[in-house]
Amino acid sequence: MSLAQLHYTSAPPGPDGSGFRFTAVSPEVPPSLVREAEQLIGYEPPRDAPPRPTKAELAAFPEAFSHSVLSDGSRLLARTVYTGADYSGRWGNFHAHAVHLPAGTALPDGALPITAWGSPRWAVATPDGGVPEPLQALPAAGRLTRDGLVAFAASRAPWLAGFFADLRRLAEDEAAPQIVLVERNSTDVAWWIALASTVLPRESAHRLTFTTYTRRPQLARQQIIGVLPDDGRQLSGYDQRYRVYDCTGQGPGQGPGQGPGQAVTDAWAEAAAHIWLGTAPELFKEAGSLPGGSFAPGALAVTALCAGIGLGTTGRTEAADWAHDHAAALGAERLQRLVAAMCAPAQSRTEAETAALTRLFTMLDGRVPTAATAPLAALVLTEAVRSPGSVTAPGAVRPGSLTEDMGQRLAAELAPDLRAGIADAGQGPSRPVELLRIAAVLGVDCSDLLPDVARRLCTALIADPDAARTPAVHLALEEDAALRAALFAKLDELAVGDPPAVARLLARLPLGPLEDGRVLPHLRMCAEASRVTAGGGDRVTALNAVLRAAGVSLYAEPLVVRTAVHLVWDGSTPTAGEARLTLGETGPAPHRAAGTWSLLVRAALEGPADDPDVPDLAGELLAGFSEDLAARERAALLLLEFARDLRNGSAGPGWTDRALSLRKVAQPVEPTVLGRAFGALAHRLLAEDRPAGELDALIHGGDPDLLAAYARAARSERVRDRLRASPGGAADCFVAWSSHPQANSAWHATRTELLDSVLRPVVRELPADDVASVEGCLERMGGRWAEEFRAWNRPGAFGRLGRRLAGRGRRGAAGGHRWGDVEPPRKDGGLS
Repeated sequence: MSLAQLHYTSAPPGPDGSGFRFTAVSPEVPPSLVREAEQLIGYEPPRDAPPRPTKAELAAFPEAFSHSVLSDGSRLLARTVYTGADYSGRWGNFHAHAVHLPAGTALPDGALPITAWGSPRWAVATPDGGVPEPLQALPAAGRLTRDGLVAFAASRAPWLAGFFADLRRLAEDEAAPQIVLVERNSTDVAWWIALASTVLPRESAHRLTFTTYTRRPQLARQQIIGVLPDDGRQLSGYDQRYRVYDCTGQGPGQGPGQGPGQAVTDAWAEAAAHIWLGTAPELFKEAGSLPGGSFAPGALAVTALCAGIGLGTTGRTEAADWAHDHAAALGAERLQRLVAAMCAPAQSRTEAETAALTRLFTMLDGRVPTAATAPLAALVLTEAVRSPGSVTAPGAVRPGSLTEDMGQRLAAELAPDLRAGIADAGQGPSRPVELLRIAAVLGVDCSDLLPDVARRLCTALIADPDAARTPAVHLALEEDAALRAALFAKLDELAVGDPPAVARLLARLPLGPLEDGRVLPHLRMCAEASRVTAGGGDRVTALNAVLRAAGVSLYAEPLVVRTAVHLVWDGSTPTAGEARLTLGETGPAPHRAAGTWSLLVRAALEGPADDPDVPDLAGELLAGFSEDLAARERAALLLLEFARDLRNGSAGPGWTDRALSLRKVAQPVEPTVLGRAFGALAHRLLAEDRPAGELDALIHGGDPDLLAAYARAARSERVRDRLRASPGGAADCFVAWSSHPQANSAWHATRTELLDSVLRPVVRELPADDVASVEGCLERMGGRWAEEFRAWNRPGAFGRLGRRLAGRGRRGAAGGHRWGDVEPPRKDGGLS
């Protein structure tokens, strides 16, 4: 499929005028976007450009290659070049060639926008005849080679980390400052954009907007802006709006923007810069395949370290933390390379890095030779016991991690500190559990301190599982049956009050199997929920599985129903279909006893307007919980039931009065409930077979919400199709919308708008025969409806007819006449 194109230049007079204008535009480009595109493709020569450049000088002019987003979400990829003289011989002409990419599309074969830089398919003149030639793709020119990018990155080393940090901010936050690149050549700006597109995730690279050259950076809307040195100086003092990189001097800090005194603290950006300077850009793709997210600094840092690229303390800290959480994703060989890189001599290690290495050790102990980890194990153990603020204690340390002599010496030295730390409630519960594990490893008896530790641990795990989630906790619970039993009993008690919190804890922190013979129904349900709800899926099936896991009857212990419901929906509302299935399988009694029936009511009242189960659920709730429902809830459910009856034709008379009276009791009524009821009523009132008097009740009721629903239904395509296909339907709507113009101001405004914006466009498009059929239907109705229709349908006649109808309405109102759906004819054949 050919790309939509636009050409813009200074052209001789023509049908579209003269001077700068679009000289060729593909028909599929929306006209509304052409003027917007015009603001993005202009060109001003450099300040020092020669007034009458030679051909060689023209070739040296900067090229404005841009990728911009338009107001409708589509994108414009454009190349603008200076061409010298225009058709009249005057200097100052340029030619812009652009392609329009609709929202959600990309260049053929998913090519990134920057790859089109220098493509031979960019035109420098308007095609003959003013019709764009077919353009299937913008093949790359071969300029953006790996070696070229590596060499360019090396030449811009002082600015790389800062640029990547600001680039990441742009990708994550649309309000982040724009990046301004000051270069002597627009080609160098294109190289910068190529670097950016390489380090960004693919999706972010597709969305990146840029221009390689502009004289007016303060007017540019793109994320990356290229300027010449003279134009970059005007941005001084605008640091909140721009991050300026003047790459024409000796290094950062010679102008506005980021300077060397503003150290880069973004570990991802730092690692990205080291990777480019290490001539290994292929590592970005490798890092992207690792877990952690698009801009996970740890994944990128690990990839760099495994490749032998050195990082600073920030990068090593991020790598250690990431490896602790995702070691399985690395494999044995890469993991060994990472450990070797971490243990290499370093000039300085911060406290954060030491803590990260401690966490990593607890996970790696036993996976690498003991001789390599024993000294580190001894250091980690001592620091864990003697540092009161330690929250990264080595819970995985085992006797085999230490030599025998080292273990005996540490036990004698650390026993007093161990017991004091375990008993100290002020230290928090996670640390005592870690110290218990260390005491067991070293053979220090602390069993008398166990009960209080279990209580504090349970509370801490529920309050902040991440803070308490350490390898020491896992190992202590696996090996200490007494601690595990005390913890499980306390968790079962807490699960009654907040089951989702316990379930999240079990999903995050496996605590070991629940022993047979112990009831613990709520804890068992939480454990089952963490398994059956992990991947989403059928929540009703998950609910049944959780209830079975409790091991008790829901009629004997109805609170398990509440626990199960909270576990499966965790604060959200079931769909109407789920609520119906749940209610059908258990019956209303358990929900009434557990107090979960109100959640089923919410499922009906908050259900989407297009959910077909909502009306039926409303009826079932009215039948099952009639004595439990508040008046407002009952009225809202009755509105839903009423909407169903209207649609299936079983609603009794008095539609409008019933809808309005139920709405009054149901206040504040949910918007979807009111929309469903009023929408159903409006569609029935627009049908030709509506009962007599129902439309009259709508008109004279004058309810703004109901009239608005009626207007929305009248503007629907379904009604428009009926107006086009059915002369009787068009006649019926004309009569309905012409009647009672002065019944009230709300109806007057509604019927005027419908006549003008719905019926008139349809009638004007009808063939003459169809218009005659509409007139025939009106003639059969009697009175002057056909005459009024002809007058209304004449161009310019609507205003006069509207005044006639308004005057007629005032006369009718003054005489106390109440009209029905169709106004009765006068004896003389006119309208009443």
